[in-house]
This record gives sequence, C-alpha cells and structure tokens, in this order.
Amino acid sequence: MRYMLDTNTVSYLLRNQSNSIKNHLKQTPVSDVCISAITEAELRRGIEKKPDAHNLAKLVYAFISHINILPWDSDAAYEYAQLRTNCEKEGKSLSAMDMLIASHSLAVNATLISNDKAFYQIKHLLKLEDWVVG
Repeated sequence: MRYMLDTNTVSYLLRNQSNSIKNHLKQTPVSDVCISAITEAELRRGIEKKPDAHNLAKLVYAFISHINILPWDSDAAYEYAQLRTNCEKEGKSLSAMDMLIASHSLAVNATLISNDKAFYQIKHLLKLEDWVVG
C-alpha cells in the first residue's frame, strides 16, 4: 500500500507535534510513503515566507531529501479533472493546492494521510486516513 502525506501531516511531523504520526511511520516501509511535488512546493513556500526560520528550513530540507517525492504528471491531471468536476457537482470545494494533492493521491492509488478537515468533506471520493489522531 502507498501512503501520500499531505502538507499538514508533514507539518505536524516537522514540528514534533504528533507521536502517532511517528509511530505509523516506524511501522510503514519507507518505500510505501511519499509526498506529492505539490506538497514539496507548499513546504518550500513556507520556508520562503519565513526567511529567518533557519531551523524550519533545515528540517524541511532534511525531510525532502529523504522522502519519495512524486512528480505531477498527466495521470494526476486526469484525476484532477474528474475530482474537481465531481466536487463541483456535489457543491464541495477544496483549495487549489488541496485539490491538486487529492488528485495526485488518486492518480497513484495512494491513501492520503491528512488531518485537514477539508478533505473529509469528500472522503467518499478518496482513500483517506488521519495519522495525527491515531
């Protein structure tokens, strides 16, 4: 099984705010864990917004150097079109970045790991788990 960590899950991990995430990661082969290139972009944006946060930058760079980062591709674009259309039909909305990450998880058949409540309004369209709460 493949697990795609959402940006908020990575943030909890980097800020050392969830032992539950650490426990899940210890029990999961590293080859089964990935992030989207979209999450990498959000992490890098966080560093750019806080240029004096040197420790944060070190943590982010260390993390992205050790995690499998999947590139956005045509399969993800296809899933984006379908997911966004389905969400619009249901009157649901996600931020642009969340929509891209959710679509990417669908494209690679991954379970999206997130504590972001926005995803839970479309949980019937995704494989979704929250490792923050256990």
